[in-house]
Amino acid sequence: MKLNKKVIGVALASSLALGSIGLTGIDKVEAQKDPEKAKNVIFLVMDGVSSTTTTVARWYKGEPLAMDEILTGGVRTYSAESAITDSAPAGTALATGNKSNDKLVGVLPTTVTSPGVDPALAENPYKPVANVLEGAKVSGKATGIISTSEIQHATPAAFSSHATHRSDYDNIAEQQVYQDMDVVLGGGMKTLLPENRKDGENLVDVIESKGYDLVETRDELLKSNSGKLWGSFATSALAYDMDRSTTNPEEPTLAEMTNKAIQTLSKDKDGFFLFVEGSKPDWAAHANDTIGMISDTLAFDDAVKEALEFAKKDKNTMVIAVSDHGNSGISIGNQNTNGSYPSIPVSTYIDPLKQAKMTLEGALKQLKADKSNALEVAALYGIVNPSEAEKNAITQSTNLGKTLVQLLATRSNIGFTTGGHTGEDLFLYSYGPGKPVGFVENTDLAHAVASSFGFDLKRLDSQLFVDAEAAFKEIGATVSIDSTNGANPVLVVKKGNTTAELPVNKDIVVINGKEKDLKTITVQTNGKFYVSKEAVDAVKKGK
Repeated sequence: MKLNKKVIGVALASSLALGSIGLTGIDKVEAQKDPEKAKNVIFLVMDGVSSTTTTVARWYKGEPLAMDEILTGGVRTYSAESAITDSAPAGTALATGNKSNDKLVGVLPTTVTSPGVDPALAENPYKPVANVLEGAKVSGKATGIISTSEIQHATPAAFSSHATHRSDYDNIAEQQVYQDMDVVLGGGMKTLLPENRKDGENLVDVIESKGYDLVETRDELLKSNSGKLWGSFATSALAYDMDRSTTNPEEPTLAEMTNKAIQTLSKDKDGFFLFVEGSKPDWAAHANDTIGMISDTLAFDDAVKEALEFAKKDKNTMVIAVSDHGNSGISIGNQNTNGSYPSIPVSTYIDPLKQAKMTLEGALKQLKADKSNALEVAALYGIVNPSEAEKNAITQSTNLGKTLVQLLATRSNIGFTTGGHTGEDLFLYSYGPGKPVGFVENTDLAHAVASSFGFDLKRLDSQLFVDAEAAFKEIGATVSIDSTNGANPVLVVKKGNTTAELPVNKDIVVINGKEKDLKTITVQTNGKFYVSKEAVDAVKKGK
């Protein structure tokens, strides 16, 4: 039985025709009238933040969150196969409007078992599907992505690439570089360097050749006046917000990256789409690190504040903020409070948390090799004036991180049910023209963005990602795959006197030796190539 979905105040674009978006080979049809259009969209995702996490963060802060002002509904987060989603299919749902499977990024599922999900999605397994950033880009808008993890991590990857496994950083990174976004800010420098890539390609050189100002520190970011910005501030992920001033002071905050991206993208007269992820609340939740969860949930909220301040002045910007899934089963109250919870004041929960000076990650970085300063590290994490039992637990621990989070949870009466993801419904925060409200599916948010921008994702997908072999056969061409470089295969198309080469993950086609830029990338998934109708049209014309 198909589940009912209530979406108030936004027309989902199931019947919208694709507007004129300036892409050769795409039908130019006027978009049907819909309730409200937004010139800009800022889509913010707090990874792995359960509703209890925001509650704890609010109590810790001692005042309302910026998100509280724009609470408009709730979101269902399940995947095509499970009540509990991974970040990859969750990001895919938010970006493309399609439920998918565990570990899949920007591609259709192989399995559909969840009630209410169309089984037909699995009829085209691993097919790449168009996302809202790609739709914004071909509509002529500026685009950008931000993350406090590696920029190749699952959620930012879902908004900017297509891969059959979230860990396929080599292909994800290459696609991101060739997506020609205007702003890319986050971690992940490691995967851009040739010595760390299977194909040996120097993506840093490519980034600079494309006209980006490549910045690696907070000061460089804030001083840049470039219209194209690529910020790579860490080898892998950025520091937790609470730790940054001590461990990585050269890194920008999420709010600073968001503000700079908005300043840069808003110069485009056609508008912009910006994706922002606060990545590390999820990592903290996996570790049951209450302090890390609070740290980066509040940092995310600061980024939402930046987005809202711009949107309120601009009056033509939609802001969406949401979590992709829950994590850790965190609760205010645990077995210790079974019979006493009615009389326990807020301070009993929050004051022990206030003792911490660093997150678990930051505190453990201060641990000496011989662990002789374990008690000092514990104090950094909030275990001050430890009891004899706590001292013994700390000094005798074989897993200090696990011991510290358990001790702090006991002190603050915080409970955890798991070190994994959870499947509860979560809050929806939204603002501006065309905003989605009510109780929605995560997939509805992608369609809300597309509708507000005036295009339909399904129709866009039919233009951007077609089966290459079938499409070229239809115009009388033959295809083969040049796997000379196994990590970077090339689709070779022959039609009469025309020979065209389409390298995987890139937005180019080489026709009879002459390179031509395309509006979107060529993708290979599960051995099959997918190309845009623009590419097919170019080969058909021989130019």
